[in-house]
Amino acid sequence: MEKRIRRQRCQLPSCYYEGYLQKRSIKDKVARKLWTCLCGNTLFFFNEMRDADYIEKLDLSGMISVTDDNSQDHNLDAARFILRIKDRNIKFTAPSAEARELWKGYIYSVAKLFVPSSLNLLPGQVQMLKQTVELEKQRPKNIIPPAVTSCSHYVSVQADMPACYHSVSRVDAELLLEKEAERGNMLLRPGRDGNSFAVTTRQDLYGPVFRHYRVTRKHEGGFFIDVDNPVPCATLHDVINYLVEKTNGVLIPLLIEQTYEDHISYILSDVESGEMSVQQALSIVPPSVPLKPAVLRKPTPEPAPAPTVEESLCLNDMKDTGGPANSSAVPLARKSPQCYLSQNTCLRAARL
Repeated sequence: MEKRIRRQRCQLPSCYYEGYLQKRSIKDKVARKLWTCLCGNTLFFFNEMRDADYIEKLDLSGMISVTDDNSQDHNLDAARFILRIKDRNIKFTAPSAEARELWKGYIYSVAKLFVPSSLNLLPGQVQMLKQTVELEKQRPKNIIPPAVTSCSHYVSVQADMPACYHSVSRVDAELLLEKEAERGNMLLRPGRDGNSFAVTTRQDLYGPVFRHYRVTRKHEGGFFIDVDNPVPCATLHDVINYLVEKTNGVLIPLLIEQTYEDHISYILSDVESGEMSVQQALSIVPPSVPLKPAVLRKPTPEPAPAPTVEESLCLNDMKDTGGPANSSAVPLARKSPQCYLSQNTCLRAARL
């Protein structure tokens, strides 16, 4: 059976809320701390925040309820809740009571498409949940069909990504630009909604200033920078080149070169002393493979010329009264037709 290829984080639906949660279900013997993303109506779980591939997912379409779990955790600040779906109950632990209320609100709002009134949240947080409900209602209508038959509709552009593309989130992009400030101040990354890209820049103005620009793919092909006056670009390379040119080279793409080892080395353990040391493998040039000998072709024998058959032509005694009679036959070699013609002419002339 063919193994199903999982989508990466940049290819997931719109991410409404994310953070660390401790997850425990019936099959989990111990609770696992996982980075959790609510993308569309599905929870995606990652081992770490920076991971691009999720390890499991949970569809919320069959959710029954999400309620508080009043059992105490060894961390007094943590707060637990229980998610009930059709076939099982899953226990989660949030880092705080406020985080638990937000998780409950987002999960319920996305699954039921309305905001519950029993949540203990601030007015601004409730407004965020209402916006999430509207986005989720519109999400199935905004899904762009893949251009090619593949597991991802980004395959056609991933093969020709700019060198400054990094598969990181919005927060990670800022951290990366802060860390690698000497190498560049601009990078291309996947968009949050999974159907677009984004450019993140970092500059200094009495402190670091980060800006994010959405890059949307057009239905008819190509991209455009989504600003007040949208800027059309044929490729993602053109997007980066446009930003570099319009800023007179102030924005510099972040290029991180990967380092590789120059020599083959290994760790060797001494059986007697137990000491371990790094050894370098000897670089022995393998013997060159001798070239294959040229195949000698036997010369094709030329066909022998057909043997020349000589015919004896005898001049009989001339019966002409004027010519002498000769009873001896004179053998003549076969000649060409022209010679025959000349001889016949001479004979006729002699008879006359």
